[in-house]
Amino acid sequence: MAYIPYVTAEYYKETYKGSTVPEEDLERYLRQASRHIDSLTYNRIVGRGFSSLTEFQQEVIQEVICRQADFEYENADEISTILSSYSLNGASVQFGSSWNVFTDKGIAMMRDVYALLSQTGLCCRLAR
Repeated sequence: MAYIPYVTAEYYKETYKGSTVPEEDLERYLRQASRHIDSLTYNRIVGRGFSSLTEFQQEVIQEVICRQADFEYENADEISTILSSYSLNGASVQFGSSWNVFTDKGIAMMRDVYALLSQTGLCCRLAR
């Protein structure tokens, strides 16, 4: 059975009003973001089934996936090189444990997006 992301291209464009990820890359980034959310939630969504979650959890997860897809698209080069810190001619770039980027299980995301995902109660190590 093929993996089905929790957000469709239609939801991304119509409900979320997203425009960052180009149409030709949208399905791939939504699938990737959905899989990353599965990892950060210890596959609890897979185990319970998306339709078994509360309406609040579903709404939050869909928003987080859209925001994560945008983030991963905008930062694809930095994420793929696993950049931690780099300095050249006085300019420096830092990625990883910076104040506004959260990293866990090899997944980078904005801290405020992770905080939003945490509101679902699905990110705790202990099962609920």
